[in-house]
Amino acid sequence: MNYPSSQKPASKVAIQGELGSNSHVAALDAMASQHPGLSIDIVPCALAAEACEAVQSGVVDFCVLPIENSLHGSVAEHLDLLLTHNLVATGESLLRVRHNVIAAPGVQLADIRQILSHPVALSQCRRWLRAHPHITAVPFYDTAGSVKHLMAESLRDTAGIAPALAATQYGAEVLIAGIEDHPDNFTRFLTLVPAPAPAPPNSNKLSIAFSLEHRPGTLLSALEAFSTAGLNLTKIESRPVQGRPWEYVFFVDLRFEDSVALDRALELLRPHTQMLKELGRYPAA
Repeated sequence: MNYPSSQKPASKVAIQGELGSNSHVAALDAMASQHPGLSIDIVPCALAAEACEAVQSGVVDFCVLPIENSLHGSVAEHLDLLLTHNLVATGESLLRVRHNVIAAPGVQLADIRQILSHPVALSQCRRWLRAHPHITAVPFYDTAGSVKHLMAESLRDTAGIAPALAATQYGAEVLIAGIEDHPDNFTRFLTLVPAPAPAPPNSNKLSIAFSLEHRPGTLLSALEAFSTAGLNLTKIESRPVQGRPWEYVFFVDLRFEDSVALDRALELLRPHTQMLKELGRYPAA
């Protein structure tokens, strides 16, 4: 069926976390840059695995998943999900993470006795928390979820640490903006769709995962395949293989200009691997 542009069904985008979370912000940014003009509905999921299963099964059209933070490194659980699900990345985006003190309308900072947020967010705001010792930091399941909770319970002595979008989402107010310790706090997100899917025409970045045979020099031979093809490795990381002690999967990101040279490098790599999986070709953020 052909719909007028104003009546097309909205595409569904799964995220891990509540509405108003950093993943919600990232999904809006990713869709605006990668699919401009697309009407979207955000589908919050309690677990990242649920978000991946939703897109793999076709319940949603996209999943936007955090994969790496500039302060804390890779999200190990999400790397593992890329191996166990039949998904492929078609885009990446970078989100500047800002933590804000958010409370119910009319609540003043002097009223606050406890502040809720995800443990990672609390750990990224230690200086501000130390400067306010009368406020007890309480770990909570989600940043935006803390604001949802305090508004639902009409709490007047409680604040949350969350993105500004959470205040808008739940009718709260930002009391203090930008309390994070480090301004260079960025999270990289991948936009995932069911595999197989064509790479965007302007793709210049590849993510892959591979495991190697137990022979001396196999990792060196694998890296030489990329070097010979003139490819620029931007990241390499190992993860243990579940159920096989002391064996590892290597996750590699690389930049390329020539897809033919890239394919040649992958063919040179393949004989050295026990497993090789392309996780996606996409435009670098």
